[in-house]
Amino acid sequence: MPTNILRNLAKSQSRSQTVRTGARAARPRLVTIKAGRVTIRAELADTPSADRIAAALPIHSTAETWGDALHFEVPVESGRERGARVNVSPGDICFWSSDGRVIIGFGPTPISRPGEIRLPQPCNLWALALDDVKALKRVRPGEKVSITAMTD
Repeated sequence: MPTNILRNLAKSQSRSQTVRTGARAARPRLVTIKAGRVTIRAELADTPSADRIAAALPIHSTAETWGDALHFEVPVESGRERGARVNVSPGDICFWSSDGRVIIGFGPTPISRPGEIRLPQPCNLWALALDDVKALKRVRPGEKVSITAMTD
């Protein structure tokens, strides 16, 4: 009996979540990430990390690099999500929850194996780049970084 109650509760929560995501999917949430002279547009994923980062906008920070990855601190706290990943594809923009950082891998990092982009720990996907993230190779440590909401 308690199992059935829990299943019904989960179904009703799932339906309400579908309604929320359906409304959100109708209008994509877009941000601009500027690092030095490079600008990347990105669409926010439907994740708790994306919601928290969107609520903290605008964000201003300082760029740091690690191999072919750009990372920077953000004033956001979020735990590791179920879909957190260590290996990413170019264009995946992640939140490194244990360090409170955004990390964007665009090529091999010091711990990558051939043909992969490996992050230091499992990170939450929060956005997908709409532009080529390999342009971030031109960003130098210490340059200013900002994330702002795109307006229509």
